[in-house]
Amino acid sequence: MSKQGGKGAAGKGKKPAKAGGDDKREDALQAVIIADYFQDRFRPFTLDKPRCLLPLVNIPVIEYTLEFLASNGVQEVFIYCGTHSEDIEQYIHESTRWSPNSAISPFSSLEFIRVSDATSVGDFLRDLDKRSLISGDFILVHGDLVANIQLDGILAKHRARREANRDACMTVVLRSVGEEPHRAAKARGITPVFVIDDTDGRCLQYDEIHPLMKDRRLLLDPSVFKHGSFELRSDLIDCGIDICTPDVLALWSESFDYELPRKNFLHGVLKDWELNGKLIYTEIFEDGYAARASNLQMYDCISKDILERWVLPFAPDSNLMHDQSYQKVKNNSFVESGVLVERGSKVLQSAIGKDTSIKAGSVISGSVVGRRCQVGKNVKIKDSYIFDDSIIEDGAVITHSILAGGVKIGANAQIPEGSLISYNVEIDRDVRLPTKPPARISAKTDNGQPVENDASLVGPGGKGAVYSVTADDSDSDSDDEGDGDPAQLQNNLIYSLEGLNISTLSVSTLASEDDYDSDEDDEHAGYLHAGDGQRERLSSFTSDDASKPDAFHGDAVNGLVDALRGDDNADFDSAKLEFMGLRLANNASDSSMRRAIAVAFTKRAAEMLTPEHGGLEPAKAAERVLKDKNGAVKFIKDVGVGGDDVKQQTEFALALQKGLVSVRGLEPSRAGTLLAALLQQLYTLDVLEEDGILAWWADRRAAEGDTMTTVKERCKVLVDWLEEADEEDSDEDEDDEDEDDEDEDDEDSD
Repeated sequence: MSKQGGKGAAGKGKKPAKAGGDDKREDALQAVIIADYFQDRFRPFTLDKPRCLLPLVNIPVIEYTLEFLASNGVQEVFIYCGTHSEDIEQYIHESTRWSPNSAISPFSSLEFIRVSDATSVGDFLRDLDKRSLISGDFILVHGDLVANIQLDGILAKHRARREANRDACMTVVLRSVGEEPHRAAKARGITPVFVIDDTDGRCLQYDEIHPLMKDRRLLLDPSVFKHGSFELRSDLIDCGIDICTPDVLALWSESFDYELPRKNFLHGVLKDWELNGKLIYTEIFEDGYAARASNLQMYDCISKDILERWVLPFAPDSNLMHDQSYQKVKNNSFVESGVLVERGSKVLQSAIGKDTSIKAGSVISGSVVGRRCQVGKNVKIKDSYIFDDSIIEDGAVITHSILAGGVKIGANAQIPEGSLISYNVEIDRDVRLPTKPPARISAKTDNGQPVENDASLVGPGGKGAVYSVTADDSDSDSDDEGDGDPAQLQNNLIYSLEGLNISTLSVSTLASEDDYDSDEDDEHAGYLHAGDGQRERLSSFTSDDASKPDAFHGDAVNGLVDALRGDDNADFDSAKLEFMGLRLANNASDSSMRRAIAVAFTKRAAEMLTPEHGGLEPAKAAERVLKDKNGAVKFIKDVGVGGDDVKQQTEFALALQKGLVSVRGLEPSRAGTLLAALLQQLYTLDVLEEDGILAWWADRRAAEGDTMTTVKERCKVLVDWLEEADEEDSDEDEDDEDEDDEDEDDEDSD
C-alpha cells in the first residue's frame, strides 16, 4: 500500500534492478497517468467506482490506457490517484499483467502517488514537480484514454526539436477527424480550437468554443499574425496525449492558479510565450485511433467504435484480459463462453459477457451486456450498456441507456433514451421512467448512505431516487461571465441543445474589423465566430472579408454544376475546395450545403436526360452524374450527407427530391424515375443506407403537395424491394439462429 509522507503519499513497486540500470535511468521513457478528474460527469456511477475502472465494452477503461503505454515502450509509470485510490491500487496489484511484482509486466516500475489535498489536475502536476521523479521526456495521459497509435515518429520529432531549441518543451498529440470519421470524431459540445503555424506545427493559440458562449466570438491574438501563414483547426480530436519535458512541470509550479491542462495551462503558456520563452508544438496524425472517454457521450462513441472494430487490436475477440473468452459470431456480435441464447432471441452488433442468459423472444442490438446477467423473455435492449450481475425481467424495454452493476429492471418496465441507472438500483415492474429530462437514479447519496426510495419514480417495490448533478468549477471550462455552463452539454448520455438559448452559427470566419471596436494596437486582431460544436478546418487566413449568406447557394450550385459538366475525368478535389471556400466565406449552414449539393447533382442529372446533353435514360444519367468524376461520391457522402446518421440521410434524400421537383420543364413522373435511380445508385455506393431511404419514404414532408407525392410514388418499387430484402435477411438470421441453437442443443445432450 501507499507510504505516507507530507501532503502526498506514494505506493511503489519495482522489479529488481538490472546491472547498470541506474546509468540508463535517464533513457527510460516515463509516463504519468492522471486517474482523477475532479468532475461529476460520470456520477452517480463514480460514487461506487472511479471512472478509470468503469467497464468499457466489459474491460476497465484503464486497461486500454496501460496497453497503449506498453505498446509505445514506456518503462516507468506514475499513477496519480484521488478518490477511490485504494480501489485503483488494489486493481493494479491484483492484476497478473500490471502488478509491479508480476513477471510479465512490461513496465520496469509502476508507482502510485496520492495528494490528499488536491483539488485539480494542476495540483497533481505541481506535486510531481516537487518530487523530482521525472528525469527526462515523459508522456502525460489520462486514465480514460483509448488509443492504438504509435508514438515513435512523434517522439523522435519532439526530441529533435528539443535538441535544436531547449525552449521546445511540449508536443501535443492530436488526431485529425479525417475524411471518414469514426464516431468519436462526431462528438459535440466543447470544441477545441488550435491555431497552428503551418510551416513547423508550432501551436500559436488555444481556445475552446461551445454553443452556450454569450459573445460567440474568439479573439485571435495579434501576435499570431506575425507568423505569416497559419491554420485555425477545429477539426481535431484532442486525445489528451502530451509529450513533455521537465520544464512543463516547472511552468505548472510557476502558475499556482492553473487547474485545467488545456483551458488554463495551454492557453496561458501560449498567451505569455514572450515572457516564459517556451515553445509548444503539435503533431497531427491521420491514421489510427485515439480518444478519451471523458464524458458519457464519448463513452458511448468509443464503445461503438470498439464494437465496430475501429480500434484494432482492441476488439472484444482480441481478449485483452487473460480471463476473457470472446468469439466473434454472426450478426457482427461477440459472446463469451457460457452465454446462453435461447431459440427465437437475437443478438445484433453487440457484446455479451460470460455466463449471461438471454431468454426467448428477446432482441439485443448495438449494446454491451456484462457478465452473469439475466435477460428475460421478449426483452428489447437497444444501444445500451449493462454492467455485470444485472437482471432484466420479461418484456422490459431499454433504449440507449446505461445500467450499472447489480441493477434489476422489473417486468414490462420501460427505460427510455438517456437514462442513467447506478449500482444496485431496482425499477419495479410496469414502471416507465421519464424522458425529459432523462432519469439519473442512484441507490446512495454522495456520502455513501442509502437514499430514501422514491416510489413515484422507481415504483412501490423499487429501490433508488433521483440523483442530481450540480456542475462545479472543475467541471466547467468556461471562464466568461454570463456564458452558459458548457459542462451541462457533457453531463448527459444524449447530446441535446433543446431548451437552450444558443446560436446556430458554426466556427466560420474572421469577422470584418469594421463590425467591432478595436484599439490601434489590435489592428490585426480578428474575431472567430463560435457555434454549435461542429468540427472543421480553416486553412491559412488571408482575408477577413465575408460575403452575405444569400450569395452562397447560387455560387455553390453553379460551381458544382460546371465541375460536373467538365469533359475530362479529373478528380473532384478542386470543386470541393472551391465549395468549402464558399461555405466558409458565407458562413453557410449544414442544411444550406446539403441543399446546394443536392440541387447541383439533380440539375446536372436532369440535363443529361435532354437531347442537347446526351438524351440518356434516367438510370444511366444517375450513374454518370455520380461516377464520371473521381471523388464526387465521396464528396456527397462526407459533405452532402455528412455521416451515417439516419436523420442526415433522410434530409439528403428529401433534398434530392426537392431539387428534382424544382427543375424547370422536368415532368414529375420522369423526375420520380430519376430520383429512384439516384437513390438506388447511392444505396449501391454505400452513401445512403436502407434505413435512411425508408425513413425518407415515411417522412410526411416527402408527400407535401401533388408534385412531391407524384415524384415520391415513382420510388415505390425501390422501397418495396428494400423492405422485402430486409424481411428476407431477418428470416435468414432466424433460420441461422435456429440451426445454431439446434447444434448447441445437440452438443449439450452429448
